[in-house]
Amino acid sequence: MKNFAKNIPNILSISRFLFIPFIFTAIVNRQYLIAFILLTISGFTDVLDGYIARKYNFITNFGKLLDPLADKATQLFTLITLAFIDIIPTWFLVIIFIKEGIMVAGASLLYGRELVVSSRWFGKLATVLFYLAIVSSLAINFFNISLHFDIYIYYLALATTLFSLVMYYREFMIKEYLNREKLQTKTKSMTQKITKADKEHKKERKIERKIQRQEHKKESKKEE
Repeated sequence: MKNFAKNIPNILSISRFLFIPFIFTAIVNRQYLIAFILLTISGFTDVLDGYIARKYNFITNFGKLLDPLADKATQLFTLITLAFIDIIPTWFLVIIFIKEGIMVAGASLLYGRELVVSSRWFGKLATVLFYLAIVSSLAINFFNISLHFDIYIYYLALATTLFSLVMYYREFMIKEYLNREKLQTKTKSMTQKITKADKEHKKERKIERKIQRQEHKKESKKEE
């Protein structure tokens, strides 16, 4: 039971993946209100899993990786759907996919070296701005509003997500590099200490053998 409770945040994160096809279907069929409700529920599970994980200390490395991945998957597939029905421009998606591709490649590399890329405030801010932009697009099309103010929120979200890429690079890639340099320095220092100790040990053994030979000569002379 305890193991199940510990995995509740991860189960909530996984549930967000299940919402994606329903959100896609609702938007394609121009059912903007239903799409908004599904996105809201999905966003609520995001807030809830983070709250439970922090409050009850159910934070895991898998959860740190899964939570932002569920956010990005929901965000990307929703944006793809909006581009599919010509609500947002395709070039917008190209920039986002390039950025996310770099993020996934970097996260995979660091995860293999036991450094997990978890969410930070700047990543969450970009996610929130994209959510606001998407909701604005749904509202504009649902109420047939002539002023498409959502495009300005998309531009702000795009600027924020590029900013987050730079910040993630500084915080994780450079950190990983510094850790590797530190490990190499530490290993080199330990090797030098071992080499020095080995040389001193050999020197001591050489002196001991020399003393033993001298004593042996003295004893041989006494016997004569």
